[in-house]
Amino acid sequence: MAAAAATAVAVNGVKAASTSQAYVESTPVKETKVLISDLCRQFYTLGWVSGTGGSITIKVHDDSIPKPNQLILMSPSGVQKERMVPEDMYVISPSGSVLYSPSPKPYPHKPPKCSDCAPLFMKAYDMRNAGAVIHSHGMESCLVTMINPLSKEFRITHMEMIKGIQGHGYYDELVVPIIENTAQERELTESLAAAIEAYPKATAVLVRNHGIYIWGDSWISAKTQAECYHYLFDAAIKLHQLGLDWSTPTHGPISNKKLSAKAGSLISNNAIEPSRRCILLDIEGTTTPISFVTDVLFPYARDNVGRHLDATYDSPETQDDIKLLRSQVEADLEQGIVGAVPIPSEDEEKMEVIAALVANVNAMIKADRKITALKQLQGHIWQTGFQNNELEGVVFDDVPEALEKWHALGIKVYIYSSGSRLAQRLLFGNTNYGDLRKYLCGFFDTTVGNKKETRSYFEIAEAVGVDKPAEILFVTDVFQEAVAAKTAGLEVTISVRPGNGPLLENHGFRTITSFSDI
Repeated sequence: MAAAAATAVAVNGVKAASTSQAYVESTPVKETKVLISDLCRQFYTLGWVSGTGGSITIKVHDDSIPKPNQLILMSPSGVQKERMVPEDMYVISPSGSVLYSPSPKPYPHKPPKCSDCAPLFMKAYDMRNAGAVIHSHGMESCLVTMINPLSKEFRITHMEMIKGIQGHGYYDELVVPIIENTAQERELTESLAAAIEAYPKATAVLVRNHGIYIWGDSWISAKTQAECYHYLFDAAIKLHQLGLDWSTPTHGPISNKKLSAKAGSLISNNAIEPSRRCILLDIEGTTTPISFVTDVLFPYARDNVGRHLDATYDSPETQDDIKLLRSQVEADLEQGIVGAVPIPSEDEEKMEVIAALVANVNAMIKADRKITALKQLQGHIWQTGFQNNELEGVVFDDVPEALEKWHALGIKVYIYSSGSRLAQRLLFGNTNYGDLRKYLCGFFDTTVGNKKETRSYFEIAEAVGVDKPAEILFVTDVFQEAVAAKTAGLEVTISVRPGNGPLLENHGFRTITSFSDI
């Protein structure tokens, strides 16, 4: 029977908020109950919710209600998920209180009980503003945590299905944290919350010998990602059986030493094999001449911004770029930034809006501003240039050989640039030496933080999963970036290339003139 909101039972130790009984029984709620029933039947056939295990929860979507305030539906605990009906679902308030619980069924059914996963689901809703969360007991998600019982992360790269994970592309490294299982599901709550906080880009957390929690902006996003995660776990298991390393770009044979580490074996001194070393590379003045950026890329973006905006104005991608630029310009106007001019509203003539955007972008380029709004638009303009063969990326002659050598040694190489990740992939995918992306494990841009701020390097160290920041070598031509990285604990080398700016005397860093010196 439906429970009155005033007497709702707290799931998460929080009292119920006032909620209309009519809304609890509304069509959107009923439709979401049916959806959960249908999905659980499908998940059962996939092996994700067999033996009454696993669960799913979805927020009742309503455009008039902010997502944090939307009602939550959860499947019950300890029931045959493939036989559930809409009336079996619990209705939960945004604060985590039960507003509706199903009526008891006769023997052999157990008394109704809300999902044991409820406290964990609420963490994903509260910390990630999720629209749906799936808890799967799929065999793949269990086995993949057992290959190396000492690993705290699952990592994979260069697999097509990575593109199905929010915020990731084919060339990115997907990192999923692994937490240890407990006797009772609710006892996982704090460790799951800690993993969510420690991995801000993650959309899932693995539980060793148990399963996985996956969240998304909507049920479609959560379901899509769940299918991709299970595919990737299955691929990793099969690659492992073949003696191949799924965590490297080429998925080549696992060395004997690495096989020992993956199996959790101890080496002769009873210590675990140390984590592999990483190299983090700047682009401008490090892998690529500054002149290519200043004399080729920047002018191309400046000269083509108007044409690009006009040709793509109504596309979702460009509208998102314009939205970012509007927000940046509004902040610039408030701060009195030189060159900032007001952008007409969306209702004004298209050409007037574009003219204002061009003026602001030109001012930003002239000031060489390292801001996301500019870098994202530039990346999209350069994408067109590379696609039309109007641009070709340039790297120093020693770069391809060094990347190939490091790759063969099992050293993971990442890029960190103020240019967008799209722009980075375009440059290294279309160089004067061909496509070099096969040697790279991932790309970082200013969304992780400013390159002259220490916290950015802490974030990167966390993302690449080293035990100590010192296991990362950062190579840059900018002294302030070197200082920030060193403060975070990274090893740092300064690149001295033709055209680079002068360094301070007694700067205190090792310098190189070629990657062959590393």
